Amino acid sequence: MATSEAQTSNAVLAKARPAPRWLRTGFWFCIVIAVAVVLRRVVAIAHPPQSAPPQLAQLDAAFASHGALTLAHIIPALVFVLLIPFLYTRRFAGAAWPKRLLFPLGLIVGVTAYAMSRYSIGGWVERSAVLFFNTLFLFSLLRAWSLRHDAALYLRWMTRAVAVLLGIATTRPVMGIFFATSRATHLSPHQFFGIAFWIGFSINTVVIELWLRSRTGKSQIERMAEVPLAQ
Repeated sequence: MATSEAQTSNAVLAKARPAPRWLRTGFWFCIVIAVAVVLRRVVAIAHPPQSAPPQLAQLDAAFASHGALTLAHIIPALVFVLLIPFLYTRRFAGAAWPKRLLFPLGLIVGVTAYAMSRYSIGGWVERSAVLFFNTLFLFSLLRAWSLRHDAALYLRWMTRAVAVLLGIATTRPVMGIFFATSRATHLSPHQFFGIAFWIGFSINTVVIELWLRSRTGKSQIERMAEVPLAQ
């Protein structure tokens, strides 16, 4: 009986469909945008552009005013983002080193995000988004750590943490829309940054939660968790 159930379970997992193309596309889009944003910010702090548009120049100056804290936040975030693909590659599913690096890096990113909220460009609207989603990120990260001996639950909670972290990438196109329409809306970065944060982070959080709760998401997580995670 047990053998029959195991065979049935394996058959279901073998037929589990991969993550939908739109989700994989969004995942890699967020990875690329996140990396590009960090690299651009590092360059802007080290070598402030001399001919940037006024609004962009003001943003660069704002981040440069607390450059050390900004770098302490975005450099670990960059390394975290570059490690994310290893989390979902079956070849590295049993490797311990990605997990060992992701947790301390995530804690650094989370703690420095709280500190960065002091300098929120969008005021309390942006700060509230940072405090809410950063807390959700750290909760998911610590929940994954506490469940690290259960491969499926670990992946579910790490996926939630990853979705929140990559929300910063989703905010960029949203900000781009606000910048592009600023002549019509007359909104300044101080006015729309917080709105963009809430929209970007909410999109990622809601989309990934719906996918995790879907039949496809559950089967995909179970399939990836077939390879035991190294302790």
